Amino acid sequence: MLSLYLRDLKLAAGAGSGALTGALFFLAVIAVIPFGVGPDLNLLARIGPAILWIGALLASLLGLDRMFQTDAEDGSLDLLLMSDSRHMLALIVFIKCLAHWTTSVLPLVVISPLLGLFMNVPPVGLMAVALTLLVGTPAITFIGAVGSALTVALPRGGLLVSVLILPLTVPVLVFGVAAARGAIADPDPFVAPFLILCAITIFFAVIGPFAAALALRNAE
Repeated sequence: MLSLYLRDLKLAAGAGSGALTGALFFLAVIAVIPFGVGPDLNLLARIGPAILWIGALLASLLGLDRMFQTDAEDGSLDLLLMSDSRHMLALIVFIKCLAHWTTSVLPLVVISPLLGLFMNVPPVGLMAVALTLLVGTPAITFIGAVGSALTVALPRGGLLVSVLILPLTVPVLVFGVAAARGAIADPDPFVAPFLILCAITIFFAVIGPFAAALALRNAE
């Protein structure tokens, strides 16, 4: 499993453009918001956590269609599907999700406090946004793995993956924004939505790999 994880990291590093594309898209979303809502710093501070979460969510969708597509093209997916155990294939999918999150989504979490400065988000809010993204974005990856597995046989399934999984990511967005807002806006709570966000991630970390493994077997 460690070898598979390191292999996917090396492949992502060799491709090079995945994390950079997501980071640039994230930056573009944040950069245009002040032009749309105006220079009101108080307004930007209020909506800042929500905008950061929306930008990170949309940027996280980029490249999900390639999670299994590259393996399907070079034939390595067939070798992975030769596993006799359904649980082993689910574990393989779990490792691939971790590798994808590390290379494509974790950089978004790292740069989110810097981009939050453009939105006039206070320091406590910046830390809250980064923490909620760190906890919540893995759920988006596990959900995306299912969509990627369903469209692995399609040559151009990128948009379809986003359409399929976007409705399922709404609870992640809702509780992620609620927790981030709760850190800077009294009397909104932080702990309750944050714990629910953790529970959502754990839930999809369990069922996501199994659902993706089933979809991969049916796709073949």
